[in-house]
Amino acid sequence: MSITGILLAAGFARRFGSQKLLAPLPDGRLVVQVAASNLLAACGRVIAVTGRDERLMRVLDDCGCQVVVNARAGEGMGTSIAAGVAASRDSDGWLIALGDMPYIAPATIRRVLAAPQAATMVVIPTFEGRRGHPVRFPAMLAEDLLALQGDRGAREVIDRHAAHCLLLETGDRGVLADIDTPADLQ
Repeated sequence: MSITGILLAAGFARRFGSQKLLAPLPDGRLVVQVAASNLLAACGRVIAVTGRDERLMRVLDDCGCQVVVNARAGEGMGTSIAAGVAASRDSDGWLIALGDMPYIAPATIRRVLAAPQAATMVVIPTFEGRRGHPVRFPAMLAEDLLALQGDRGAREVIDRHAAHCLLLETGDRGVLADIDTPADLQ
């Protein structure tokens, strides 16, 4: 089964004040490098969807990601998800991750990939009952994902298919931890 990781990296980081994906973590690695490396450790193929930031595209290419530019990034996260799915229509499903979430353990990502019934269910990792990322979508939802627009991401697809969602408790706080402010880098 071929699952493609889609790393969303086309945001504008308005709350952070600068390109947060290129900010260094305490160990010196960049936020997006760690997020990409963790996803690549679990998925053989990762498509990183970006805006037109040349430095970010170079970093992601150097990590081993296939970089796809979303010319409609300003319209919201939904268009980035659609761009990633469109670039990997041959996949058996997608694992959608956020570029500003470097603290998700690769073992957690592998658990989401290997979850029971994953071929027909949306798999959502949780920590203490709270939904997090990355979220796995089966191939049967390709058209729903390709139709996404706006800034709600894939929430509308999840809401529409709530009966086909598997909540997977992970014990990994990283599934909730994104980088929104410089203080989150510590």
